[in-house]
Amino acid sequence: LCNIWKGMSELFETFKATLSPMLVMFLCMIVGFLANKLKLAPENTATVLTKLENYFLVPALIINTFMKYCTVSSVTEQYKLILYCLAALVIALAVALPLSKVFAGDDSYKRNIYKYALAFGNFSFMGNAIVPAIMGDSMLYNYMLYILPLNVAVYTWGVIILIPKGEKTQNPLKNLLNPIFISILIGAFLGLSGLSESIPSFIRQTISSLSSCMGPLAMILTGFVIGSYDIGGLLKNKKVYIATFLRLIVLPSAFILLLKLLSADKNTLFLTLFAYGTPLGLNTVVFPAAYGGDTSTGASMAMISHTLCVITIPVMYALLTILF
Repeated sequence: LCNIWKGMSELFETFKATLSPMLVMFLCMIVGFLANKLKLAPENTATVLTKLENYFLVPALIINTFMKYCTVSSVTEQYKLILYCLAALVIALAVALPLSKVFAGDDSYKRNIYKYALAFGNFSFMGNAIVPAIMGDSMLYNYMLYILPLNVAVYTWGVIILIPKGEKTQNPLKNLLNPIFISILIGAFLGLSGLSESIPSFIRQTISSLSSCMGPLAMILTGFVIGSYDIGGLLKNKKVYIATFLRLIVLPSAFILLLKLLSADKNTLFLTLFAYGTPLGLNTVVFPAAYGGDTSTGASMAMISHTLCVITIPVMYALLTILF
C-alpha cells in the first residue's frame, strides 16, 4: 500500500507540475479569443501575428537554441532522434491516409484536412513552447533535432495537400526555403563554428528576448483565429472529437510503445509525446481560408484539441514518468 500511495503521489505531483505551463498556454489562448470577440484588435491581427511568428519569433527561438547547444558532439550523439521520429512519421502517414476517407468520405479536400490532422500535431508552435517549460531549455535542442523529419514532411507533402486542386503550387523542394529551415542552418553554423561567442551581447539578448515571446504569442494567435467562429457550431462536429482522441491519445501512445520496443530512452519517449501528442495547429484553417475553402472543420479541430490537450498532455507525461 505504501508503494501504491507513493506512486500515486509522484503521479499527481508530476501532473500538477506539467499542468501549470499548459494552463499558461491556455490562458494566452483565451486572451486572443477575447481580443477577437470583444473587437479589441483589427481583423487582420491573425495575419500580422502569423507573420511575426514565422519570420521573427520562431526563427529567433531556433537560432538561440542551436547556437547554444549545437556542437559536433551533440549532433553525433543525438542523430538517433531523427531516426526515431522518422519511424513514427512513416506509421502516422500510413494511418492517416486510409482513416481520412473514413472521416470525410468522397469529399477529397476534406479528406486532405483529416490527413494533415492525423499526421501532424502542433509540434512547432505548441511543442517548442512546452518542451522548455516542462523539460528545460537544453532539451529544446534535442526536440528540434527530433522534429526535423516532421518539418520536412509538413513543408513538402503537408503544405501541398492543403492547397485545393487547380491552384498553382510551387515545387515542394522550394517550400523548404522558409524561415524555419534557414534559421536552423544559421543557428547550426553559429553553434558548430563557435562564432556564437563572437556575437555582441546585445544581439544575443535581443534574439533571446524574441524567442521568449514565441509561445505566448502563438497561443494568442490560436485564440484569435478560433474567436472568429461561432463556438456552438464548432462543437457540433462529432467526427472531430474522434479525430482529436486519435490525435492526442491513441497515436502518440502507439508511437511511444513502438519506440520503446526499439529501445528508445525515456527522454526520446517524452519528445515523442510532445511531437505527436500536441493538438492540431492552424494550417488547416489558414490554407483553406487563403483559397476560399471551408475552414470550419480545421477551426473545430483546433479549438477542441487545444482545449483538451491542457489535460491530456500533463496526464500522459505523468504516466510516462511513472511507467518508464
